[in-house]
Amino acid sequence: MKEFEWFTEDHTGDVRLSIKARHLYGEDTPFQRIDFFESATFGKFFTLDGLMMVAERDERHYHEMLVHVPMSVAKDPKKVLIVGGGDGGTLRELVRYPGLERVDLVEIDERVVRLCQQFLPSVASAIDADPRINLLFEDGVRFLKEVPDASYDLILVDSTDPIGPGEGLFSCKFYQDCFRALGPDGILVNQHESPFYETYAQSMRRAHKRLRETFPVSEVYHFHMPTYPSGMWLFGFASKGPRPVQDRCADAPAGTSAMPTRYYSAGMHVGAFALPPYVAALLSEEGGA
Repeated sequence: MKEFEWFTEDHTGDVRLSIKARHLYGEDTPFQRIDFFESATFGKFFTLDGLMMVAERDERHYHEMLVHVPMSVAKDPKKVLIVGGGDGGTLRELVRYPGLERVDLVEIDERVVRLCQQFLPSVASAIDADPRINLLFEDGVRFLKEVPDASYDLILVDSTDPIGPGEGLFSCKFYQDCFRALGPDGILVNQHESPFYETYAQSMRRAHKRLRETFPVSEVYHFHMPTYPSGMWLFGFASKGPRPVQDRCADAPAGTSAMPTRYYSAGMHVGAFALPPYVAALLSEEGGA
């Protein structure tokens, strides 16, 4: 059995995250490098090209806030698209809603899915286990270009950072294709990086500016993510009409005894949109083309 060593991810030129962990498996695919580790504090986790993606200890923070915020606002959603999300955590949360009829997951790298099924079964538990799930192993940018108009009620962009395979998922054209693919009350949620470090803040501002130019409703919400740079992470909420706080369904099941959650609750839903003043100020600036 391999010894525990230090996994280290550089967050900035002078800031790093280090976790004492045992390396379980590594593989180079045509798209990226995938590695799986195990630590005493964070449990099993995996990285892509050396960057933290999912850790057992805090993954529900991310997946619950990505899924239950829009699902508590959407008007009787039936068809959902996930772009990315190969670890399966977003799928796991979505299929808890019996009213959904179809969930399409478009993931460019099938090895992410299959390896997460092997090493992170608690996260990937819904993959291949629910007949409503349709797995498509292809480029999400290309898929959105070709999908018919008004195909989905909700699109969740569960992507990596805007580098490598994830770069196209932050472009103006991609957001325009998402807008076209959504129905009249459609909602888009995408990961929005962090406001804390300058490089990430630039990506945040650029993504928000592009969404604001594409959708009539465009807001940002935050949550705590210990294994991500700075520990503060954001999602962008964009829609053709529904507002994330004012239009939240009073009887939404997430966070109740009908659908127990670890991180999400009605109070967290509302509070997540109350941004610190410095974040609101950054988002109000015209940030990037």
